[in-house]
Amino acid sequence: MKVAVIGSGGREHALAWKLAQSKTVEKLYAIPGSAAMAEIAECIDIPVSDLEKIAVYCCGEGIDMLVVGPEVPLTEGLADICQAKGLAVFGPNKAAAQMEGSKAFAKDIMKKYHVPTAAYATFTDGEAAKKYIHEQGAPIVVKADGLAAGKGVVVAQTEEEAVEAVNAMMEDHIFGASGGRIVVEECMVGEEASLLAFVDGKTIVPMISAQDHKRIFDNDEGPNTGGMGAYAPAPVMTPELVKEVEEKILRPVVDGLAQEGIVYQGCLYAGLMITADGPKVVEFNCRFGDPETQAVLPLLDGDLAEIMYACTQGTLTKDMVAWKDASACCVIMASAGYPASSHKGDVISGLDALDDTAMVFHSGTAKKDGQYVTNGGRVLGVTAVAPTLKESIDEAYRHVAAIHFDGQQVRSDIGAKGLKHLQ
Repeated sequence: MKVAVIGSGGREHALAWKLAQSKTVEKLYAIPGSAAMAEIAECIDIPVSDLEKIAVYCCGEGIDMLVVGPEVPLTEGLADICQAKGLAVFGPNKAAAQMEGSKAFAKDIMKKYHVPTAAYATFTDGEAAKKYIHEQGAPIVVKADGLAAGKGVVVAQTEEEAVEAVNAMMEDHIFGASGGRIVVEECMVGEEASLLAFVDGKTIVPMISAQDHKRIFDNDEGPNTGGMGAYAPAPVMTPELVKEVEEKILRPVVDGLAQEGIVYQGCLYAGLMITADGPKVVEFNCRFGDPETQAVLPLLDGDLAEIMYACTQGTLTKDMVAWKDASACCVIMASAGYPASSHKGDVISGLDALDDTAMVFHSGTAKKDGQYVTNGGRVLGVTAVAPTLKESIDEAYRHVAAIHFDGQQVRSDIGAKGLKHLQ
C-alpha cells in the first residue's frame, strides 16, 4: 500500500524509517518531511497546517493510509477531513484528540470513569484559581488547558510561583487561547514513565514502556524541554504494572470515550507517575511521543504498517505486535540556546563515519551544499539497540561522541534511572 507520514521531526523520521521496512508498503510519502526523510520517502511540500490540501493530495495520489505524527493537525480535525474522503488515518479524530487538546476534557473523562490521576480543579477565572492555590498550598501544578508545545505545565514549589503561572497564562496570555482555561492539580510524587498503546477503537495493545528525560541538564535540572532522550523498556514499569495500567487506565479511557460516542483509533500515550499508591495519569497524548518513539519503534518485532492499518479498520489483534528481547536508548543532541531558543546553520560533522549499528533520527536538520546543518532546537536523536540497557546506553553515547556541531547540548545521564532499578 501507499502510506504518507504527516510531519517533519525526529518522531516522524522514526515512523517513516520503521514503515519503510514493512513488506506491505510499496511507496512511502512524507508531508512535508525533511532532507533526512527524503532518503526513504518522497517528500511533498505541503505544510501540516493545510489540512484540506493534505487530504486532497492524498486522495489524488491514491494513498491508502495517513500516519499523523504531530498533535496539532489531529486536534484540528485532519482525521475527520481525510476519513470523510474515504482515506484511512492512523490517528484519532478531533473529538478523541481532545484527550491531548484539552487537559480539562481529559481530567473530566478520568474522573467520570474512575481513572487514577491527581486531584484537580478547572478555572476560567484567575482570581478563583489563585484562591484555590492558597487553600491547597504548594507544591502544586498549574496547566494551560490547550496545546502549548509541551511548555504549558508549571510545577510550582511555592504558592507565589503558582500565582505567577496563573497570571502568565490567564493575564499575559503567554500561550494564547490555550491558557484561557487552566487546570490546577495536586503535585504527585514518584517516578515518571510512558506507556503507549495501539488502539483500534475497542482492542488495546500496549507497546513496551519508555522513560523520557524532560529537563535540559543532567540530574533533571534546568528548564523543561520537548525531551532530551528516552530509553525502553523502563524497568520501573514491571510486567505487573503494565497490566495494571492497561486494566485501570487505558481500558476505562477507551471504553469511557466509546460510551461518550467517541471512537479512539491510533496511538494513545499515557504519561504516568508511579506513586506509592500505584500508577496515576500525568497526561494523555493523542499520538506517539518524541523522543520515546525513537527508542520504542526500533524494538518492535512486527509490521508497523499492518498494525497501523488494522487500527484504522478495527481489526487489531494482540498477536500482530511483538517485541525484541533487547533495550534501546535514544540520546538527543540539541542546539545552542535550547530550549529558550535554537541556533541554526551549524554544520554537523561525523554522520558519515557512523557504523551500521547507529540509528540517527533527524529532529531539526536541513541540507546546505550537500551537508547537514542544524535547523531547530532538538537536532538529532541518536539511538542504539543492544541486549541490555547498559549496553544500549554505552552504544548510543559512543555514536554521540562521533558527531559534532557548534554549541551542541547533550545530557550524559539518559537511562541512569533505569540502571539504578536494575541494580
